Amino acid sequence: MFDKKTDTARRVLPLAVSMCALTLAVPALAQDGEATGKAKRPQVSRAKPVAPNSTTSLVNLLIKQGVITEEQGTALIKQAEDESYVQREAAKGASARAEEAAKAATAAAAAASPPGTKHVTYVPEIVKRQLRDEIKREVMAKAEKENWASPGKYPEWAQRIRFSGDIRARYEGQFFPTGNDPRLVNFNSINTGNPYDLSDANPYFAPTLNTSQDRDRARFRLRVGADIDIADNVLAGFRFASGDSNSPVSLNQTMGSNGGNFSKYALWLDRAFIRYQPSSDFSFSVGRFDNPFWSPTDLVFHRDLGFDGFAAQLKHEVSPGITPFIVAGAFPTFNSDLNVGYNIDQNLIKDGLPGKFPSNDKWMYGVQAGVGVKFDPQSSFRLGVAYYDFTNTQGRGSTPCYVFGTADVCDTDQTRPSFAQKGNTYRTLRNILADPSLTNPAQQPAYQYFGLASQFRPVVVSGQVDLGDFHPVHVVIDGEYVNNTAFDRNAINALSLTNAFGPSLANNNAPTPDGSTGPFNGGNQGWMTRVTVGHKQVKSLWDWNVHVGYKYLESDAMIDAFVDSDFGLGGTNLKGYFIGGNLGLSDNVWASLRYMSANNIAGGPYSVDIVQFDLNAKF
Repeated sequence: MFDKKTDTARRVLPLAVSMCALTLAVPALAQDGEATGKAKRPQVSRAKPVAPNSTTSLVNLLIKQGVITEEQGTALIKQAEDESYVQREAAKGASARAEEAAKAATAAAAAASPPGTKHVTYVPEIVKRQLRDEIKREVMAKAEKENWASPGKYPEWAQRIRFSGDIRARYEGQFFPTGNDPRLVNFNSINTGNPYDLSDANPYFAPTLNTSQDRDRARFRLRVGADIDIADNVLAGFRFASGDSNSPVSLNQTMGSNGGNFSKYALWLDRAFIRYQPSSDFSFSVGRFDNPFWSPTDLVFHRDLGFDGFAAQLKHEVSPGITPFIVAGAFPTFNSDLNVGYNIDQNLIKDGLPGKFPSNDKWMYGVQAGVGVKFDPQSSFRLGVAYYDFTNTQGRGSTPCYVFGTADVCDTDQTRPSFAQKGNTYRTLRNILADPSLTNPAQQPAYQYFGLASQFRPVVVSGQVDLGDFHPVHVVIDGEYVNNTAFDRNAINALSLTNAFGPSLANNNAPTPDGSTGPFNGGNQGWMTRVTVGHKQVKSLWDWNVHVGYKYLESDAMIDAFVDSDFGLGGTNLKGYFIGGNLGLSDNVWASLRYMSANNIAGGPYSVDIVQFDLNAKF
């Protein structure tokens, strides 16, 4: 049986070779026929290349007879189709150029010769071959550039886009001990809603934060974005992310929220920027982008925090292993509404007409300088010093104003924070006038908003030591210290004085045995240290690291809106320790476990323990 199959293959193989030779000769025969019949105007061959169908039939026959395998046949058919297409494009272009050359030559000869002269244009075979080769090269170059003749490749414009993202699923448990102060006011709820009535006539408590009931939450975080190479040295990027709200410090979406019953969740525009980077040493960014300042911890800025504005980054290796760096930027944190103004004419200062308030735009300006030192390929040291100036952030008392209801507006209402967590010291904003129409002044409401009692100009010192003697296992020591240089304790204490509607200072007073309001006991400093042992990045199966650390952040060391949202359930005025670890489960898949225990520093007693278990996937 095997001898018979071999004989058949031997008979078919010469036949296949003959058919291939015959099909390859067809264009040449057709070209000669046209040249003989139309000698007056030689043309490049218009004959079609070998038909893919005939080649396919031949290859199928060879497969059937066992001369070649099916995979080899498929590859031959694909190659024949690609070559046939390129030859057709080359023939079209060569024919068109030959015709144009012939017409030009005829016109030139007719203009130079006397009437009645007849000409026969002749295009040498070598010229036709040169034209054909030139067209073929142009077609192939275009095909390679646009990738329409290269299977498995994307068009050139698509190769300039790089997508990335990650997904995190989380279980979070919040556990409160007994003895916490139940009067922890939720100032963010008041400032983002209706003002709160401080008068004795109001029987309702102010909105408060939970300090007593344990909670469990199932959450997830999704981030999907892309970086796009626009042109040489110009990069653009964007990212969409999940989130319960437009909070700047959390991208977590709580499952079962937003109305529950499997309601859909929102996506937020989390990044959108353009970056000019003429070299690896310098870049300038505008838009909304990652934190441009180097920070080894989340003491001052939360890891997910995006910065709106402008930033320039510069670094340069001045000698082997020594690289100084500097970062500077300007970032708007609040922009006044275009139409902000009165809704009643306070004191008839506008003759009974509506008026507008001046702008109270808020900005953060920052600069950081530092140096990185590499002791060897795996060990390094880095140190940075930063200064930040938050302008127009402090709350200001208003000019005297009438407030008859929740809709009334006073001229410094817009100095209140548009977002906050908890911890900062607050003061009342409105200087409310007594209503002369009331016979009993105790019946007058005192609707108040609250602003930050302190200015903020923190200085931050950051450091990191990376010891890689046991690479890939590293020992990393991180440390950070912050001091709000604009903090004025005397000015804040002055707010404790009682006015017509109670003291202007709203929180962070020391507790007293009799329950009365004690002295202000907030502060302006903070520090954090952490030791991590293991792989620097968990990327593959069984990669691991563990860490332990301690955090101490006083009430007004930093604006609480921008700090970590997990430790102590977010904000400042917290101290405590944390411990955790990560373990790789597969390539780009890892699990995380973290435990945090936090306590209040100033004000009434508050403690909370938090457990977080995460499953992470990155792509």
